[in-house]
Amino acid sequence: MRTHTTISGSELLLGMIAIRLAALVVVGWSLALLPRQARNVELACTPSVAAAIETQAPVKTVGPRLVDAAFDDMLRHD
Repeated sequence: MRTHTTISGSELLLGMIAIRLAALVVVGWSLALLPRQARNVELACTPSVAAAIETQAPVKTVGPRLVDAAFDDMLRHD
């Protein structure tokens, strides 16, 4: 005698979890087995952060007239 069974919700959920886990394992192994790109530690075009900080000009305070003029200009354009 043959019985017709349906998949319950928990079996469907476990099946979806198993498929996603298998996909993550495949992606993880493929990323692990790919050859790594060589990194050039010192780039010729960009200075180091410490050198960039040392060469920056000191911060100047902005006078109240300049702030008022910028605020008035902003209000004019609204």
